[in-house]
Amino acid sequence: MSTATPQDAETADDGGASPAMHERVLEAVGIAIASGSLPPGSRLTLDLLQQEYGISRTVARDTMKVLESMNLVYSRRRVGIVVQERALWNVYDPKLVRWRLASDNSAEQYSSLTELRIAVEPIAAAGAARRASAAERAKLLSLAGDLRRLGEAGDLEGFLAADIEFHRLLLHSCGNEMFTALEGMVAEVLTSRTKQGLMPFKPRNEALKAHEDVAAAVAGGDAVTAESAMHHILDEVRNAMGLH
Repeated sequence: MSTATPQDAETADDGGASPAMHERVLEAVGIAIASGSLPPGSRLTLDLLQQEYGISRTVARDTMKVLESMNLVYSRRRVGIVVQERALWNVYDPKLVRWRLASDNSAEQYSSLTELRIAVEPIAAAGAARRASAAERAKLLSLAGDLRRLGEAGDLEGFLAADIEFHRLLLHSCGNEMFTALEGMVAEVLTSRTKQGLMPFKPRNEALKAHEDVAAAVAGGDAVTAESAMHHILDEVRNAMGLH
């Protein structure tokens, strides 16, 4: 397993104990597992991680603990650390979502995540129309205005930040804690689309209008229209990604 980078080597003189180093090792091993470079059944050792990245045993152990908490690996006495079968992965973990979207299998991941969003976000929009606070309704309207302004200006970074906040607020204000738990996953999907150049320089007017329609419906307490408008947003996403 060779996933080390020159940047890793440069930081090896700190004993491999810096938080940045820990994150780089976690990211490298996580992507290797998510992409299939380390398929299920692959065995890892703390010694291998130490040699590969020039890190301390403590950092190697902490890295494996994080991966184990995500069900990507398991450890057994006299067996070592083994990559889990995919069916057991914690697929909703935002880190794993990010790693899978960074792999060669990103198209499959985008498809499954978009289908999940289609199943959840329209119902969340309807819930927000029924249960959002006055402050949350006003904030959604403000964010929809920001999206229009930033989108028409071609400010993709600013648009991404506002879009993440819009969808997070919608999930948070819907009153369903199961939907709220998907905030991080949705943020990773939106971020990945922008970082991988899958967003148009200027978002389509239909998408901007649909966000405005969702915000207006939520603000007005119109659950039916809010659900329909959110379907329009996600239909646009599915078409833009070529997902059918």
